[in-house]
Amino acid sequence: MRRLFGTDGVRGVANTYPMTTEIAMQIGRGIAFQVKDMRHGHRIVIGKDTRLSCYMLENALAAGICSMGVDVLLCGPLPTPGIAFITTSMRADAGVVISASHNPFQDNGIKIFSRDGFKLPDEKEADIEDLIFSQKMAALRPVADEVGKAARIEDARGRYIVFLKNTFPRSYTLDGFHIVLDCAHGATYGVAPHVFEELGAKVTKIGVEPDGKNINHECGALYPQLMAEKVKILGADLGIALDGDGDRVIVADEKGNIINGDHIMAVCAAELISRKKLKKKTLVATVMSNMGLEQAMERMGGKLVRSQVGDRYVVEMMRQQHYSFGGEQSGHLIFLEHNTTGDGILAALQLLAIMIKRRKPLSELACIMESFPQVLKNVRTAKKIDLDLVPNFHDTAKRMEKKLGNEGRILVRHSGTEPVVRVMLEGKNQDTIDAMADELCQLIRKADG
Repeated sequence: MRRLFGTDGVRGVANTYPMTTEIAMQIGRGIAFQVKDMRHGHRIVIGKDTRLSCYMLENALAAGICSMGVDVLLCGPLPTPGIAFITTSMRADAGVVISASHNPFQDNGIKIFSRDGFKLPDEKEADIEDLIFSQKMAALRPVADEVGKAARIEDARGRYIVFLKNTFPRSYTLDGFHIVLDCAHGATYGVAPHVFEELGAKVTKIGVEPDGKNINHECGALYPQLMAEKVKILGADLGIALDGDGDRVIVADEKGNIINGDHIMAVCAAELISRKKLKKKTLVATVMSNMGLEQAMERMGGKLVRSQVGDRYVVEMMRQQHYSFGGEQSGHLIFLEHNTTGDGILAALQLLAIMIKRRKPLSELACIMESFPQVLKNVRTAKKIDLDLVPNFHDTAKRMEKKLGNEGRILVRHSGTEPVVRVMLEGKNQDTIDAMADELCQLIRKADG
């Protein structure tokens, strides 16, 4: 039973358990204990997004790490994929990101990268929990010159900007492109505008004035409508909406149509197949991705495989099976040729390169995939509900699945980050799946009391 870590690190309301300074300090000590056991250089990178609570958690993490005799490298506000890059570039032992990603500002989280830039596997997170709750570290306190020190990487943003630009073909520029860019008042605000402007684009910026409380507030990848509307009003070529920590992207075509991660994956997979760069002609997505993506891959002569929800599980499957590209409908896109985790800016650059190469607007490229009607409803519960104990739930779901046949599907799952049951249906008829989703949600609510 996990006590701290969920599907994407530790997450919760800041300054309440488990997102307290006390736990953050213990997590820092646990990470430091692990890397010291590896018998090589002892440095840990820490980055954060723009939440008000990041200051206290950053100091607590740094204190815990230093108290175990390991040095800290502070990056300040930097996207999650930027921390993964800096960790490997600096040959650090681990990287830590303080962020609750797309969640509202009052939440925060801690996620950890290994020295290879990949998110810490479940067993390593379990080891940290054991170290914290077993008190194994209590007597391990270095003294005198054995304690660690903290230093700031002053040019962390600049290093990451150069890395991103180097993923874009050197023979291409963005001259003539007008991009509407929404940084969600998050970690990309000091990076993304520079990347696209330095490559030649005219950039209209939204969400680049963080105040510690406005991160993700009615903007960014979760709320791309503002960005899409700006594209239409200004006649821009593309809209790019990033989330609070910069690891996901949602775009809008030149007509203001919102394009999600499934369609972006279809466009990029087609290009990679044409260049013989998609390993095993296989795209890794999650159980949430639309059936239309699966059909599109089949038409291309490729294949779609599915992991459980969470970009870390997409990456795990990619590494285990030696695939090169994968992602989520929500906009996490992982190009293992370039980086070890989802990267919204990097993904947008790959999409722009395809637009330039094919000399086609995004609206035309995105037609490669047709989505099945889909409905996703969230049922917030007082406690985690065992769906096996919800009266008539499974019988009702089976009846619905029989009716949908091969032209639809039902997926019901618990959120890994909050007390929510997610009910997702796909089918040929929107009204039919809407009604089915409402019926399933009602059964869950009734069981929750």
